[in-house]
Amino acid sequence: MKTLIFLKKIILVTCHRRENFGKPFEEICDALLEIADSFKYDVQIIYPVHLNPNIKEIAHAKLIRENIRLIAPLDYPDLIWMMNNSNIILTDSGGIQEEAPSLGKPVLVLREVTERMEGVDAGTAILVGSKKEKIVTETSKLLTDSSYYSKISKAVNPYGDGTTSEKIKEIILTHGH
Repeated sequence: MKTLIFLKKIILVTCHRRENFGKPFEEICDALLEIADSFKYDVQIIYPVHLNPNIKEIAHAKLIRENIRLIAPLDYPDLIWMMNNSNIILTDSGGIQEEAPSLGKPVLVLREVTERMEGVDAGTAILVGSKKEKIVTETSKLLTDSSYYSKISKAVNPYGDGTTSEKIKEIILTHGH
């Protein structure tokens, strides 16, 4: 089955924040359904569903499509593996907003506001909120416009270049502490 999945573009979804409970989450689900229907043969949506009943029950009731896979929450190494193998990430997670740019993955932020505006300002993330139309529009553009995708996936990561530990090591060795 994994072989078939990876023939399609992967959209990873994580959504569990309290601000998205109720109507906002319903709209997010409606957006995912429209994306799944519009890109039926081109996209596989993978959603590790949070165990909170405000999310889990609605997700399992609404998100029924052949190209939507609802899976159990992932542990951190598996989540990073999944992020790395995804093409686009839709999330309301602050941590993922910081981690995805290191992997060159465009992030659509499923929140109305984020405390991580560095990513939005740098162009690695787009604040789409929970409105169906905005989520569908931005996801569709990333799926169909390769120059737009490239611009976001290659934007400079505002959270660092991955060399911090080497820099710290050099400082310690240089200063003898």
